[in-house]
This record gives sequence, structure tokens and C-alpha cells, in this order.
Amino acid sequence: MGVLKGRSKACLFVVFLYILNCGFCVFAQESSNEKRKVYIVHLGARRHDDPELVSDSHHRMLESVFESPEAARESIIYNYHHGFSGFAASLTDSQAKQLSDRPDVFSVTPNRMLQLQSTRVYDYLGLSPSLPKGILHESNMGSDLVIGLIDSGIWPESPAFNDEGLGPIPKHWKGKCVAGEGFDPAKHCNKKLVGARYYTDGWDELFPGTSISEEEFMSARGLIGHGTVVSSIAASSFVRNASYAGLAPGVMRGAAPKARIAMYKVVWDRELYGSSPVHLLKAFDEAINDGVDVLSISIGSGVPFRPYEPTSGEIGGDISVGSFHAVMKGIPVIAGAANSGPDAYTVANVAPWLLTVAATSIDRTFYVDLTFGNNVTIIGQSQYTGKELSAGLVYVEDYRNVTSSMPGKVILTFVKEDWEMTDALLAATNNKALGLIVARSSDHQSDALYEEPYVYVDYEVGAKILRYIRSTNSPTVKISTGKTLVGRPIATKVCGFSSRGPNSESPAILKPDIAAPGVTILAATSEAFPDSFGGYTLGSGTSYATPAVAGLVVLLKALHPDWSPAALKSAIMTTAWTTDPSGEPIFAEGEPRKLADPFDYGAGLVNIERAKDPGLVYDMNVDDYIDFFCASGYNETAITTLVGKPTKCSSPLPSILDLNYPAITITDLEEEVTVTRTVTNVGPVNSVYKAVVEPPQGVKIVVEPETLVFCSNTKKLGFKVRVSSSHKSNTGFIFGSFTWTDGSRNVTIPLSVRTRVLNP
Repeated sequence: MGVLKGRSKACLFVVFLYILNCGFCVFAQESSNEKRKVYIVHLGARRHDDPELVSDSHHRMLESVFESPEAARESIIYNYHHGFSGFAASLTDSQAKQLSDRPDVFSVTPNRMLQLQSTRVYDYLGLSPSLPKGILHESNMGSDLVIGLIDSGIWPESPAFNDEGLGPIPKHWKGKCVAGEGFDPAKHCNKKLVGARYYTDGWDELFPGTSISEEEFMSARGLIGHGTVVSSIAASSFVRNASYAGLAPGVMRGAAPKARIAMYKVVWDRELYGSSPVHLLKAFDEAINDGVDVLSISIGSGVPFRPYEPTSGEIGGDISVGSFHAVMKGIPVIAGAANSGPDAYTVANVAPWLLTVAATSIDRTFYVDLTFGNNVTIIGQSQYTGKELSAGLVYVEDYRNVTSSMPGKVILTFVKEDWEMTDALLAATNNKALGLIVARSSDHQSDALYEEPYVYVDYEVGAKILRYIRSTNSPTVKISTGKTLVGRPIATKVCGFSSRGPNSESPAILKPDIAAPGVTILAATSEAFPDSFGGYTLGSGTSYATPAVAGLVVLLKALHPDWSPAALKSAIMTTAWTTDPSGEPIFAEGEPRKLADPFDYGAGLVNIERAKDPGLVYDMNVDDYIDFFCASGYNETAITTLVGKPTKCSSPLPSILDLNYPAITITDLEEEVTVTRTVTNVGPVNSVYKAVVEPPQGVKIVVEPETLVFCSNTKKLGFKVRVSSSHKSNTGFIFGSFTWTDGSRNVTIPLSVRTRVLNP
């Protein structure tokens, strides 16, 4: 494959321009000496229902900064004219500045690369098709809904996407499969894979001097396995006898096994599998128009995160903007928290309308038996899939001392950091060592897939092995092939890579929101990808936790089609486990390991069987988000443009603490703070709920009223939460919870409080 032909070769920038009730001013024409770059111009809510009229308005706006209508039209890369209004175009810096100065323009932002963030999972979460009752059966496994995935394409031949037993394609679906290289809609789309699009327009302008890999497919077919993995996690059909070279054997299925799949390919083989906002927004735009019911996106921005720009009234977060319009159309958007943990303030995708997902382990691990020359056998963690082997055993005090004099040996070494483990594996490989035993302080599950016997043990076990080595002149070890261990002995942990809160942009909005399994998940993948074994892989990352939750949201939405995205999100959050499904505590990987808190896993581990009957929900609509924008410092013109309705912020401005979020986070508690919330009854009509508080240590919580009484005439009730502290010094965040209970339903939200006492 060659480079896509474009109109100019320059650096990429992206501009979002939103317009409402456009008036077209005349600007100075472009200077012929200026270089042109790609910008996205974002115009907010659509003014017209006709996409062609929306596109015409884009062209007229561009004509005001170009020397001719022809030049204006040639500058266009994409029109966004379905779910919202905007366009991507090749402009000079001065043209972009002229457009950004217009009062009817919402935002102008530079382009940046976005990064990518899977059979035991659903049994672990209590979602079993063998049970006579449950949400799987009640929702018909999501058969009438379409889940859209914005990712790297799909491998359509995978058995994960067979349509056996599926009924007709849902009538509301308006999308299509687009033909391309290696992708024939008549052959590759079916009643399971109902939509497939891909986006490459403007490649030369977006990525000057680069080309798409010659191995890539110019179609929705995914060379990179990521898109196939996430699609199968969300909605794989039932596939028997699936495994990764014998590991994780069993029946593979998605969260919503009968849901339909639509793939929007925006990720290509460059920049660590990055994506351009130009293509990302086009995917959002067309997915909204196609009729997807739920959107899953395992892509996020890098650090620093800048989804909000209150001083300029700008949302610079490609995903934030596209997802906002989707949510306003009733489409829940589930996004990954990113993989930059365990450091604090690393969580991505922090917009309050997103359902942001952290990653946990499950009750499964892979191991080998290490049998030493003294006939002692120790279990070590490993994804080794080769044959049993025996070899001499050597200790190196520092992995950097691994030398070429150690071929055919198994090496023991001690490391502390993750990067040291990677370097130790590389040193062993380069010097032809037969195997490697890595003793480490961290207890996290390894997600590495190697053909060689690389084994992980903790420091204590490593010390035992070292004592054996020093006790004999000819130490040896026998390493078995990899085995799968499932069950309660395996503790659940928030994975070390899973990004952590608090939210760096809007600290009063809890992020992440929820957690789901995301380490060594068996999933389908591209057969052309290196980590594929018979079309399967073991994947790890919040990328893989995200589609698990997205598939569960599909089931929930199938039961409650009239619930808003915020209501669905509330049901997911307020019913979550704060222990693992067996009642054991959930820990958070890091140094040191600790009990997980809301900044690790949000409201907790997703519990979909409880979520189908939450009792009460914390609902939100466009007016709530308008209050959020006002509280965040947006000007009224920008908000009006974004939401498509006249907006006037109240005076005084609303408090972001009062956003009707299913969590309370107070970042600076000096004196008493009062926050308000409203709950909507979605359970029995006549219900009485009482307040139960587990306050953070040293924090006093008073709820007014303490009892809520619902009936046929009262479906919504507000309440106040007064928060004060006995702490006399600054504290870190301390955590508790607040629950409304009717005796059978517990509607629980996390409380996070940090005391800030000002110095005199």
C-alpha cells in the first residue's frame, strides 16, 4: 500500500468549530506565503436536520477565509454533519485564528495523537448463561441492540463474529459495511457484524511525510488485533474450545453474546497505534447517525489531560466532544481510564458524561511448577506454553550481569521496577539463556506472553530459591508447561497499570467510575498479528475492561430502553461490589499494596445482576450539564453553541459539587459544606428509603431528610448532605460511603473528602 494522496504536506493541527445561528463575516484572505495545516472546526449542535445543508454552511464559512469557493471546498477533509456540526480542513494559522475569533465559533484546538488503552470474565462476575434466570436471558443477550466500537478494525472471519441463531438485524440500524482492501461486505458482514467503516481521508495533511504501513488493510479489516479483541470481549458469540495455546481453555463469549457489532476503524499502524481526532470525530458523527445503541472506545489522551479549557470556553478533548453529542442523543459512551497507573492523577477520559472504566484482575492465573534438584516444587507465575524442560540454575546479583556465558541455563535475578523486568527478559533473550526466574517486590499478575519459560515469583520465594542455589554445586530446575488456576485462592486486585484518580481537571467529579476485569483476558484477535495463537490472545489493559462494561451496559439498556445514559451509569455505579464477588477484599497494586479506594476503582467492581434493579438512580440531562459548564467557567455563548439551546448561567454560579453525580467528592473541606442531590425512583412505586452513612474517618455527615418516601405522585426527591470535619490539619483524601436502602435494595455512592485548613 502506498501513501494516501492528499492536498498538501504539512504538520497536523485540529480545530473544532461549533456554530449556531451562523452569520458569515468577511475575513482577510490567506497569505500565499503561509503553510497550511489541518485543523478541526467544531460548530456545536446542528442547525439543520439535513446533513447537506449543514455541510453547505461549513463551505460558506470557509469561503470567508479563502480566495475562492473552490479553494475552500478543496481544503475540506471531513464534514461532521450527523450527530453535530463541524469540519476538518487544511488551513493556515492565520485562517484558524480568524475563525477562532468569531463569536459563533465554539473552539479551535490543535491535533494530537490519541493512544489505545478479554472466558472466565463473565462467570467471575456472576453472569452465567446456564442459570435459568438473570439479565442475560431477560435481555435476550442484547439481540436487539448494536454496540459500536471505535478502534483499529476487525478480523471478520473470527468465529467470535458468527451469526448462528441470530434473528434479523434490528430495524433501527441505518449503518452499513464499507468495502475496502480485504473486506467484502457481502462476504464479511452478517447478522452479527452489521457495520464496518474506516477513515483515512486527508492522510498527507494529517501526517506529512508518513504513510500507512504496507501491511495494513485499507478497509475496516484490522491488522492490529486490538479492535478484534475489544469487539469479542463486548459481544463475541459463543465459541467452544477456545484457548491461548492451552491456557484459559473453555467457552469464549462476550458480555452481550447476541448483540450486533459495528466497527469504526480510526486506529492505524503508526505512533504506537495512535488515532487522529479528525478521524475519531467522524466516527462519532457517523455512529450517531447509524443508530448505535452503546459506544465503546478504548482510546485516550496522553498527559497532561486537557479536556476542558474554561478560560477560552473550549473543550479540547476529541473524545469528550464527540461523546457529549452521543450522550445527548441517548447513547451511553464507555471509555477506558488509561494505563498510566498506579500514580495518582493519571486517569483519562474524565468528562462527567462518560462512564470511565478501571481494570482489575480476575480469579484466574497462569503458572508453572518449578521442581528443583532437592525435589522441592514451587509454583511460579508464567504464561509459558512450551514443553517441559530441565536445565542448570544460575543466580545473577544484577540482571545486567547476564552474559553470553550462560546459554542453556535458567537464570534467577531480583528486580524492583517493571522496566527492570523488561530489561531482564531482554538480557536473558540476547544471551540465549534457556529461561528466567524473576523475583520481584510487586505482586501484580504478569500480562506478558512469551514462548520462553519466563517465570515470576515474589521476593520471599526468590530468597528460598537462592538458598537452594547456594546449598549445592550443581543446582538444577525443571519447569513444567503452563497451567491455568481458577478460583478463590486468586485475590482480586486493581491492576498496577490502571490509571488512578483523582480527576485532575474537575476534582469534584469522581474518576474512574467503575472497574471490570482487564488482565490476561482471553479474546479473539487478528490472525495476522504476532501475539495471535490460532486467532486468540491473552490481553491486558483498561482497553479490555472497557468493552466488558460496554457489553454489560447493552444488556442493561435492553431491559431499560427508556433510561438515559446517566441513569444507566448511575445503576452501574450504585450497585457495584466493593469486595470481590466472593466477599474478599479488593487490593490495589502499587508500592506498597493497599486496599482499593474510589480513586482506584471508582464505585467498585461492576455487578450487573444488581444493576438491573437499582431502586433509585441519580439522573442527569442537558440542564445538569449546562450547570456543569457554567460552574467550570464556560461563557454562555460557548455553552449555547455546544448544546444548541439558549443558555444563561445563574448568579451566583452553580456549584460543581451539586452536579447530580452518583458520588460525592469534596477536595477542600475547611468548614461545613452542603451538597445537594436528587434521586429518581425506578423501583416499586410505593417505596421508603432510609439513609445509612459510613463517614470518612474524622468527618461528620448529616443527611436531610433521613427518609425518602416515594409513591405514584412522587417519583423524584431531593436531599442535602452536610459535611464537616474534626480534623485540625490538612489531610489526604479519606473515604466513606452513603447509602439509601429500602431493606432489599442498597443504593450506594462513594464519599471522598480532603480537609484543607488554611494557615493564618
